[in-house]
Amino acid sequence: MAIDLVTRREWGARQPRGSYTQISSTRGVKVHYTGGRVDPGIVNDHTRCVALVKSIQNSHMDGNGWMDIGYSLVVCPHRKVFEGRGPRRLPAANGSGLNSGHYAVLGLVGSSGLVQPTDNILHGILDAVEYLRERGGAGREIKGHRDGYATSCPGEPLYAWVRRGAPRPGGAPNPPEPHPSFPGRTLKYPPVMAGEDVRTWQQQMRKRGWAIEVDGLYGEQSRDVCRAFQEEKDLTATGAVDRLTWNATWQEPIT
Repeated sequence: MAIDLVTRREWGARQPRGSYTQISSTRGVKVHYTGGRVDPGIVNDHTRCVALVKSIQNSHMDGNGWMDIGYSLVVCPHRKVFEGRGPRRLPAANGSGLNSGHYAVLGLVGSSGLVQPTDNILHGILDAVEYLRERGGAGREIKGHRDGYATSCPGEPLYAWVRRGAPRPGGAPNPPEPHPSFPGRTLKYPPVMAGEDVRTWQQQMRKRGWAIEVDGLYGEQSRDVCRAFQEEKDLTATGAVDRLTWNATWQEPIT
């Protein structure tokens, strides 16, 4: 495994405020972007990457009140991987209740300025994933931050790459299988909701191996199956089929 790791000492990280919560493994990795403007000049100036990582740590510690930068690893356009919290340590960036399920890897792209991940950023993210699998017990999942959490992160270009299966640049893309679009209404109980959208969702859940009656009626059984599925996939367990849950019904691997 090849990785160009920039240690905390090398990038001048601040000391954490306290001890990390230790973890032994995760289901995989969630990919993030900064959510703000990233100066395109970082592509040609690595010192700006270092400065940006330092500013992110400052924001997390001084603005969010976190003990350290929230990401496990951070990747820049020079295919360098900055050590954040690192493997075997609980990240903070995935959202409340979601951090133990996945490590958090940030690609240095934003919502403006540098928005399109370079090939080196994509390679670096995959280098980080392999590193976390080898050193941190990360599972096979590569998700976007928005998977299971209401956010635009990691932005459309980076999320589209995740949806394609996160291929190495230069490899053949693997587009996701098409599936029925979200019907535009959240399926929930009570009261009982009826319709073809309910039947479509029930049929897919049965194909996935869940014991559910396909009757087009979203009642107590459907709610309970939905809640169990959400818990399994690290979604907010409401028992209601919202857009995230609907998409996960077709996109999430069967476990």
